[in-house]
Order: sequence, then C-alpha cells, then structure tokens
Amino acid sequence: MITRKEQQAHSVREYMRGGMKHVQFDDLSAALPERVRVFSVLTLIPGASIGYHVHENETELFYFLEGNGRFRDDDQVFDVSAGDSTATFSGHGHAVENTGDTNLVLLACIVKD
Repeated sequence: MITRKEQQAHSVREYMRGGMKHVQFDDLSAALPERVRVFSVLTLIPGASIGYHVHENETELFYFLEGNGRFRDDDQVFDVSAGDSTATFSGHGHAVENTGDTNLVLLACIVKD
C-alpha cells in the first residue's frame, strides 16, 4: 500500500496535552496496522510544546528531523536536535518543547503493547 503526499491527512492540535501554541500533524499513512496508533510527522513552531503525559500500554518513538528542542523523559530533561531519537515506554511520561527559532520537526510512532 502506498499513501501519496497529497493523500496524507493534515491536522492542527491546539495546546496539545496542555502544551503551548499548536502542533501540526501530517499523518503518513492512510491505514495503519492494528497495533500502531500514530505514524506522523509533527511540526512544532518556535515556542510550541506538547505537555507532559504518561503512556499506558503503548510505546511512543520520536525521531527528530529538523530543529532544536528540549525533551522531558520522566524527571530528566535533555536538549535534542536533528538525528536524535527517543523512546517512551508504557508507564513512563514525556514532553517536548521547541526551544529554537525554527520549526522543530519530528517523526512520531505510537505502538500498542
């Protein structure tokens, strides 16, 4: 199955998970396997963030494509940039913030346990 760029769904989520500003979602596939909940490119404009939240019975993977940001992994905070990746397993939480002056772009995939 192929999903052409013009077939990909686009949406904007305001104040995602209690974060700041908005996050643009570009869903990469028109259909996903049963255990995959999200497979999207997320774009955070400067100053935007996704608020801290805990994942239950699923794992979220991020791969940072562009920009600079700050990633909270439970109680630790790390600076992230293009080429970095993260994994947030079930029972753990995370948040991400664009700390740069350009868009922070990342690939996100959520897989159910």
